Amino acid sequence: MSEVKILIVEDDVEISQLLQVIVQKMALEAVPAYSGTEALFQLEKQLFDLVLLDLMLPGLSGEDVLTKIRQSTDIPVLILSARTEIEEKVTLLKMGADDYVTKPFNQEEVAARIDVQLRKKVGQKATQLMWKELVMDVNRLTVRVANQELSLTNSEFDILELLMRSPEQAFSKKKIYEAIWKGTYVGDDNTISVHISHLRKKIAVVSSEEYIKTIWGIGFMLI
Repeated sequence: MSEVKILIVEDDVEISQLLQVIVQKMALEAVPAYSGTEALFQLEKQLFDLVLLDLMLPGLSGEDVLTKIRQSTDIPVLILSARTEIEEKVTLLKMGADDYVTKPFNQEEVAARIDVQLRKKVGQKATQLMWKELVMDVNRLTVRVANQELSLTNSEFDILELLMRSPEQAFSKKKIYEAIWKGTYVGDDNTISVHISHLRKKIAVVSSEEYIKTIWGIGFMLI
């Protein structure tokens, strides 16, 4: 199964199935959501590389979902809508949408636009991350706090990178495990907690500020 995962937010079952076929033909994993609420639930549960988002959804609208997404992540969002007004497209792009495809759509065009967004995401991935006094150089594999370098294991570095790419976003143990180790998370595994504990201790040696907060019942967050 592909490591690239696409969330398809579309309430029309036939259109959703067609989009799933398009994504699967690209050798990517497709995960359907049939409402805005379900989409946000899926985004909390697992990591995605791109969202295909319909606007006319039951409950939360596509605009509401886009706003919620942009409050916590820069994941590419490709809008799919029957609305054709230029003003509508401009508004959505200003709200944070990355692209807009008008329904009825051409399958090859949707596939091409998905490919463009995924390639753009890889090309734009930041190599230097900063949060308060934390500075990470992804290429050099270095982390400094208050201008003092930390000695981290590979796993500690990867976990911290994940948190620094989405600060103030809560990550469950399952989400962290699957993002770092690419395997299926087994509940009650203490691995993540141990790595987080080591990270906290190493940061505490050079800084009195708390950087990693435990969100009880959920997981961990960079604050």
